[in-house]
Amino acid sequence: MTTTAGGAGRLLAISDLHIGYPENRALVEELQPDTPDDWLLVAGDVSENVADIRWTLKTLASRFAKVVWAPGNHELWTHPADPVTLRGVERYEHLVAVCRDLGVVTPEDPYPVWEGPGGPAVVAPLFLLYDYSFLPAGCATKEAGLEYAHGTGVVCNDEYLLHPDPYPTREAWCRARVELTLRRLEEELPADLPVVLVNHYPLDRHPTEVLWYPEFAMWCGTTLTADWHRRFPVAAMVYGHLHIPRTTRHEGVRFEEVSVGYPREWKKRERPPGKPRLILPTEGESR
Repeated sequence: MTTTAGGAGRLLAISDLHIGYPENRALVEELQPDTPDDWLLVAGDVSENVADIRWTLKTLASRFAKVVWAPGNHELWTHPADPVTLRGVERYEHLVAVCRDLGVVTPEDPYPVWEGPGGPAVVAPLFLLYDYSFLPAGCATKEAGLEYAHGTGVVCNDEYLLHPDPYPTREAWCRARVELTLRRLEEELPADLPVVLVNHYPLDRHPTEVLWYPEFAMWCGTTLTADWHRRFPVAAMVYGHLHIPRTTRHEGVRFEEVSVGYPREWKKRERPPGKPRLILPTEGESR
């Protein structure tokens, strides 16, 4: 485990930058820390293009004291417009290598400790995927859920672009990642510090209850992590993916959805786009 003092900084989070949109790329170009000690958690969906991912993380790493990244589904796509044609695990490992070259923390690295205001707290980036266990009402199996989703026309592009190689299915890859990650958390988290968990998907299903298209929940997480916010001393669970930025509390634990989303979405909101969410210190704590 690595430790980096935070001074007078803040622990901030953002996700779903989707910089393939020129308006979103402009948001990244303008994104600046408030202090030299600020950390930034990036909870996935930077881009589908490896060159864009590198540019974004390099830009942010040059400004923030530390950047922590967890992959989203878009980073894992093998998109026909991306010259990098790696699939599945090889693509993920390539992105980890890109991050390490930039000094960005990944789910494969030692968990850093935030020691700034609101700390100390361990920051644990996760890579877990989903296993279709957030099924639509009335559906008992993945097959039934997918049939229902296809009938409504709401189907995630992962079905065509996110390949699980060498695993036979995305849910098999998910199960392997859950087992590996749970073992690491149990073995490496100190007993005396709270933890900020950072994952592209929420670790519990409750945030998906407000989806306009409930069937999309199948691509939003796994029931295998439903007790992690209780199993570990979680100060905050940071996620994205839903493009519904908000704060909720579930069984006493703070869940922070920190998406920017697509221009057509953020242009409708009152809150200025591209502003990271404050994770630590929490309101009322000393700065």
